[in-house]
Amino acid sequence: MAELDLNKIVHIDFPENQYFNESVEKKQIYLHHTVSNDNVNSVVNWWKSNTERVAVAVIIGKDGTIYQLYGSDKWAYHLGLQIQTFQENNIPFQWLDKISIGIEILNWGGLVKHSDNNWYPALWNGRANVPNLKCGKIDEVQEYPNGFRGYYGFEKYTSAQLESVRQLLRFWNKKYNIPLDYNSDMWAISKKALSGKSGIFTHVSVRKDKSDCHPQIELIELLKTLK
Repeated sequence: MAELDLNKIVHIDFPENQYFNESVEKKQIYLHHTVSNDNVNSVVNWWKSNTERVAVAVIIGKDGTIYQLYGSDKWAYHLGLQIQTFQENNIPFQWLDKISIGIEILNWGGLVKHSDNNWYPALWNGRANVPNLKCGKIDEVQEYPNGFRGYYGFEKYTSAQLESVRQLLRFWNKKYNIPLDYNSDMWAISKKALSGKSGIFTHVSVRKDKSDCHPQIELIELLKTLK
């Protein structure tokens, strides 16, 4: 299997005041998807437009290109943690953003089937059951007959994106000693994640209102075979 080629990483000019430029010991990795098209600049510019220091260390394009905004040892807010979730699980609140690395996969996320029988991205204005026809139909769809976090279809992560995820996870395993064991509870609220246990998780592991990442079979197979 190919190893991460650091020379192929595209470095984004990201302002230092948009993240915390302090080196922190890393224990966790969280997988996200952007709910956007494949334009990395639109995602970065959105983060630049606010002062809340919301960002992740790397973004992965559809073709597998890795875009780095800041060093993986630095941090920014990427989880939007809710104190209530910790309280409901009898776990003391802690800023997991600080001890974790975030990966964003460029992906439309949850989809809605239109009357033409095609899948479209969901509208962003709170109407998750309404297709956004302006974005165009999505051909590569992972369907969930029983639904997942309110959606019955998601845009698939590409094989190139999954390969980049694999390389990053293995690289950070060696750099930070973050274990590669598959956490089967990562697709729902995970007490392991909330407690700060070292490992790989997704945004849905700590937020009930999020749907990234979705449990695409190829992603699960990747996570199960990292070691």
